Amino acid sequence: MVQPNPEKDPEQWTTGDEPMTGPQQSYLQTLAQEAGEEVPEGLTKAQASELIDELQQRTGRGA
Repeated sequence: MVQPNPEKDPEQWTTGDEPMTGPQQSYLQTLAQEAGEEVPEGLTKAQASELIDELQQRTGRGA
């Protein structure tokens, strides 16, 4: 039986300290607008992922 891979904590990503990707930035802009927030400049991939999770919870988007 195959076990699904548990999600890795963004802080443990080997590329987590790289700048956020274009899709992350685009999605963050959408979520932030809905939440009435500003997206900070210069986020890393890991920081962007964590902020996406937080804003998804606050806006009711996501899983």
